[in-house]
Formats: sequence, C-alpha cells, structure tokens
Amino acid sequence: MSGKLITFEGPEGSGKSTQIRLLAEKLGARGIDVSVTREPGGTATGEAIRNILQHDAVNEPLSMRAELLLFAASRAQLVEQVIQPTLDRGEWVLCDRFIDSTMAYQGFARGMNIAALDRINEFAIGGRTPDLTILLDLDIEQGFERVRCRYAEAGGAADRFECEARDFHHRVREGYHQLAAREPERFRIVDAASCIENVADDIWNHVQVML
Repeated sequence: MSGKLITFEGPEGSGKSTQIRLLAEKLGARGIDVSVTREPGGTATGEAIRNILQHDAVNEPLSMRAELLLFAASRAQLVEQVIQPTLDRGEWVLCDRFIDSTMAYQGFARGMNIAALDRINEFAIGGRTPDLTILLDLDIEQGFERVRCRYAEAGGAADRFECEARDFHHRVREGYHQLAAREPERFRIVDAASCIENVADDIWNHVQVML
C-alpha cells in the first residue's frame, strides 16, 4: 500500500492533536504504519523556527514577510527530511497543519497576496500536496474557551497567534471555508463542536475509504 499524507487544519482549539492521536491509533490497529508530525516543527530546524514564530524567541517583532518565509522554510525541511521519505517507505503521515494554515493565517487573516502564497507553498512542498485534508470547523469563541481551559489545567501561556484579535481568527475560519470550497475533492469539513468520540467517528468515515 502506498503512503498517504493526511493533514489536519482548523482554528485555535479545534482539537487537531487529539483527533490525530485517535486516528493514528485506529490506523495502527489495522496494521498501517503511521508517523505523526506537525507544523511548524517536526525537524530540529522546524522546532527552532516554531519557537521563533510562536514564542518570540528572538525578542523582536516579525514582519509579515519574515513570518511567511519562516513557515515556508520549516515546511520545506519537513517535506524533504520527514514527509517524503516516510511516504516513500509506504507509511502514512498525519500532519498537524500544513499548506492551508499559511493560506488561512497569512493569506486571508493577514491579507497577503493569495496567488503569491500559492507559489511559495508550491516551492516549499515540491508538489507534494495532501491526499486528504480534514478541516475541523469550530466557532471561534468555543475554540478559545477550550484553549483557556487547557491552559488552566495544564499551565502555559498563549502563543503569538492565540493572542491575535478575535477578528483575525474569524478571518482565519472564513479563509478555511473558502479554501475548502476551492478544493472540495481534497477537503472534508468536520464539525468539531461535537464530543471527541463523534468527531473521531466522522473523521474515520472519511479516512476509511482510502484503505
């Protein structure tokens, strides 16, 4: 069986990491080798970039173009060092965020040129688009309530993107819907407001047709 790349997208608090873990368990139980990774991150280079992008590790403001290109650099390293070699071995890859996060956050929310972002994404991934993208859709206020509860239970502080104004995150969500409408054959929208088990079942219904 050839390897498959499934990416998970969605606004803050939509439950991507939980659903990725549950899907990896289901696929593993069926004898499929699965690797889980994330963006930005997934490599030593990517994790260093993640620290800059999310936690202001260099202690200076990032320009929008610098932010965009740092995401692209992390993505290029991840595809070359992790994603493509894993797929070439016949394994599946589940990735927490990928090209569509750039389109939603830097494109629709920050207002950068969509056509330019398409070209940068294409260069970064070398043509390796996802086989399936799960969009976990969730009301922005509900998502931030989940984020608040998570930090209350586990500690930690909000990252740069979680600190953006609510209008920014509404544009992110609307951007995701426009992306899904643009590529309906790749996207599957899942209502993330339901309980964890129901969301996992909905995702599995979309994934099992690929087996």
